[in-house]
Amino acid sequence: MSRRISDSTVRRLSHYLRALEELEGRHATTVSSDQLAARGGTTAAQVRKDLSHFGSFGKRGLGYSVAELAGRLRRILGVDRHWKVALVGAGRIGSALFEYPDFAARGFRLVAVLDRDPAKVGRVWGPVTISDISELERVVGERDIDLMILAVPGDAAQAIAERAVAAGARGLLNFAPTQLRVADDVPVTNVNLVMEMEALSFALTKDQTAS
Repeated sequence: MSRRISDSTVRRLSHYLRALEELEGRHATTVSSDQLAARGGTTAAQVRKDLSHFGSFGKRGLGYSVAELAGRLRRILGVDRHWKVALVGAGRIGSALFEYPDFAARGFRLVAVLDRDPAKVGRVWGPVTISDISELERVVGERDIDLMILAVPGDAAQAIAERAVAAGARGLLNFAPTQLRVADDVPVTNVNLVMEMEALSFALTKDQTAS
């Protein structure tokens, strides 16, 4: 697939997959683009356009097979396999992420946690013992880490990202309040909670501030 798929399209695919899994739980066998659109908060035309990026789906007048489309979307989104994940940062955000149950349900296995605080290094979190950040390269190599979650201060994130990528990490989920600069072939997803809140507050106040 040579053309770039937009982030918004990928997010909608995730919504469609969750809708399909809900329908699987109800033993539904088929679904229409209108039904997927209603669950994904979009239009039937957008559903068909999103799916068309990845080939031919369904039959006109008959809709989509729930099981077949769900399987195809799992493969497209890469959640039909297991990914080994390391978490850097054992603070409040890191702790919440480690406990998040949907990671494991989607095949994201948190197999390592690292931190620079001597008071946290050596603590046991479930099946994982927190390692010192100085061990990052060894941990990435020995545990064959695919993805790295950064829940660290902004001034530390860039250096850690560079080390992780050099050691073999293939993708980064960044919670630090900074934009990371890494090689173009390494995908980075930035999650800035303050910016998300600002977008929400803008939505609530834009009519009041418009002149």
